Amino acid sequence: MRAVVQRVSEASVTVDGRVVGAIEGPGLCVLVGVTHEDTPEQARRLAAKLWGLRILADERSCSDLNAPLLVISQFTLYGDARKGRRPSWTAAAPGPVAEPLVDAVVAELRALGAKVETGIFGADMKVSLVNDGPITLVLEL
Repeated sequence: MRAVVQRVSEASVTVDGRVVGAIEGPGLCVLVGVTHEDTPEQARRLAAKLWGLRILADERSCSDLNAPLLVISQFTLYGDARKGRRPSWTAAAPGPVAEPLVDAVVAELRALGAKVETGIFGADMKVSLVNDGPITLVLEL
């Protein structure tokens, strides 16, 4: 499981011209990619890591500030562009595998007490954000 985490002052995701998820910060915008071998346990660990990650102001976490998260599925995080000019997507898990695991990250975050907004799995999403810092991290579990 792979995530790109950005500290934001605001973020939103739009599908077909309609905002489907939005947060006002401080908070985190998280792009989540799933590969074939990922498990529900990794989803739980990722959620716990995101909730406790101390990258907000004064080295505080979302759990410290009750800060919101915008979680968006992103299969392209497993794109491989090492050969040629066209990325390969073979490392990305197919929808029936990936969607429940992204949902598990969201559900675990909510169980921890987080306010979580999401995109729509598999949709053509437009993501807008203001990266605060800027701070961007790549997490790999």
